[in-house]
Amino acid sequence: MGAGDWQWNDAWIFVSAVIAERLERDRAQHAALPMVGASLADLLAAADFLHHAVPSRAELEESVRRLAGAGLLVVEDDLVEVAPAGEQLWRGRPFSGLSSAVMTLQTQLNRGAGEPGDADWTLDEQTYALAMREYRHRLADDR
Repeated sequence: MGAGDWQWNDAWIFVSAVIAERLERDRAQHAALPMVGASLADLLAAADFLHHAVPSRAELEESVRRLAGAGLLVVEDDLVEVAPAGEQLWRGRPFSGLSSAVMTLQTQLNRGAGEPGDADWTLDEQTYALAMREYRHRLADDR
């Protein structure tokens, strides 16, 4: 793989992680709690908000592995954080609004974010199902 091998799903998941982390940071600050990262349910909610679709387990796992392996995301268990290099990428993008943020980020990734990586992270079916269940409960509760 070389520069230019970033896929649309990678950008979708990255932008979703940025949104999810910022929302979680705001919630933590308002409740005077420590920021620990966005949950997978937060990430699924942001992805659905952006694209009106929820990524499959395989889509999510592949993109997170590529993004984390490239140093753009940090993932521990089911918590996702935007890494400093990811923050720099996000802040350096041309502002385009959320409607075109994924396309803009895919272009940015392909222009200079290096190669996609392959982090040693797996998303098993049970963890994905729990995140989906939590996200569905939020929808039902209208949160």
